[in-house]
Amino acid sequence: MPLTTDAEIRELLESVRTVAMVGASDKPDRPSYAVMATLQAQGYRVIPVNPAITGEHIHGEFVFRELAQLGDPIDLVDIFRNSAAAGAVVDEAIEVGAKAVWMQLGVIDQAAAARAEAAGLKVVMDRCPAIELRRLGIAPRG
Repeated sequence: MPLTTDAEIRELLESVRTVAMVGASDKPDRPSYAVMATLQAQGYRVIPVNPAITGEHIHGEFVFRELAQLGDPIDLVDIFRNSAAAGAVVDEAIEVGAKAVWMQLGVIDQAAAARAEAAGLKVVMDRCPAIELRRLGIAPRG
């Protein structure tokens, strides 16, 4: 079952160090742009993934084409794609050995969540980590 309790979400957010943000945008009016900045301000390393702007930089981080290019261990894959595209991202997250997947607000894919859980990943759906950090009062890392 996806993580839903405050305790489960707090534990996940406090254990994560590196976040791969699939669907990150370099446009300041897009939610992913602000969420990436918020996560960085909280002390997370956020690596943007977006094939449309590969090679560019967002908030000082190089944009990669796909998760397989990262090379670094990924604690959490934050999915800023629609529900129809989420399953493919979850499958990539499983392939690269991510520890968890987080589907943003409005992004729900029960089958993908089940595949992730069967592979040992933690799953959060239909929530935003930036909102949860504030709501749960999790202090920035220093």
